[in-house]
Amino acid sequence: MRIDILSKEYPPEIYGGAGVHVAELTRALRRRDDVDVRVRAFGGDRDEAGTWSYAEDARLRAANAALATMGVDLAMAADVVASPDGAPAADLVHSHTWYANLGGHVASLLGGVPHVVSAHSLEPLRPWKAEQLGGGYRLSSWIERTAYLSAARIIAVSAGMRADILRAYPDVDPERVEVVHNGIDTQLWRPVQDPDALRALGIDPDAPTVVFVGRITRQKGLPYLLRALAQLPPQVQVVLCAGAPDTPEIKAEAEGLIAELRTEREGIVWISEMLPREKVVAILSAATVFVCPSVYEPLGIVNLEAMACGLPVVGTATGGIPEVVLDGTTGWLVPIEQVDDGTGTPVDPDRFVSDLAAALTDAVSDPERARRLGAAGRERAVEHFSWDAIAETTVGVYRRALAG
Repeated sequence: MRIDILSKEYPPEIYGGAGVHVAELTRALRRRDDVDVRVRAFGGDRDEAGTWSYAEDARLRAANAALATMGVDLAMAADVVASPDGAPAADLVHSHTWYANLGGHVASLLGGVPHVVSAHSLEPLRPWKAEQLGGGYRLSSWIERTAYLSAARIIAVSAGMRADILRAYPDVDPERVEVVHNGIDTQLWRPVQDPDALRALGIDPDAPTVVFVGRITRQKGLPYLLRALAQLPPQVQVVLCAGAPDTPEIKAEAEGLIAELRTEREGIVWISEMLPREKVVAILSAATVFVCPSVYEPLGIVNLEAMACGLPVVGTATGGIPEVVLDGTTGWLVPIEQVDDGTGTPVDPDRFVSDLAAALTDAVSDPERARRLGAAGRERAVEHFSWDAIAETTVGVYRRALAG
């Protein structure tokens, strides 16, 4: 069967978990004999076989970003039903995130083929996106809703995400929403010691270390983490791999909070550029604990990456994180009661910050226990989150979508 995958992100242009998912799923699907996978992605030219790139229409570059996205989607949809290499039309189109959902929906209507949507996040649960997109947030919300209500199947990356979908879009048939977790390549993500690479980044490879890796966006909970870090023992090093801010305002807020933290304690290493995987692996492998303070996280591939590198995780008990991080077995889950307005804001922010600080302090206070939990995390990543298994499950979703 011919599958066309539509995505905003694809190597080498990846900045988030959805892009990692698309890249790894594509690799796993292309190892199979029963599917022919074509990838259509935003961005510059790529030389990968079976992959096409789509730049924004020059006439829309000065327009709202959502309009530019829609222009790319329409170009991709046209090629799904009439491939530029002359190949037959796709049997099924699979889109990832709202950025590509319109392309999948339009291709489905044009070509009469099933549309499968992978839900990596939900616009109703990210109201802060209005800061980034302005009125375009209303467009992105409309695109997502239209795609979800019309899709033959919706893939949720966690049971928590499935529940969120059915709450956000109660008109969606629950039988069309299936759970397929994100995965991890445990050969690429594995413990590798490289102290020289760490020193070159200004990191002490021998210090007890807390690591955060994530984009500077509201959902990642960085402001709460920065407040919690001020409460850690003074000998603990903090490495913040935090970049790709959603807006200049969010960037300025993060810069201010980090500057304030540096006046309160030493050992703060902030790396704002996107690092290659090899350097991230080195950072994770040498650390004591990874922290994921997200207030919204459908699953969190970054937690799997840390676990695969043998690192225990302190994560918020929200979204799909509890399906990855097992409290007391592979890490610590920090409880959170959240305001029911879609923002994920803690009802008691001070309590959340205090609980986060306590879990991190507990993690760094007993390095041997942290190592045991990290080893268990690596084992869990290997056994439960392989991409070949996820590809097999995804093909099952495709077959059910084609069968109607």
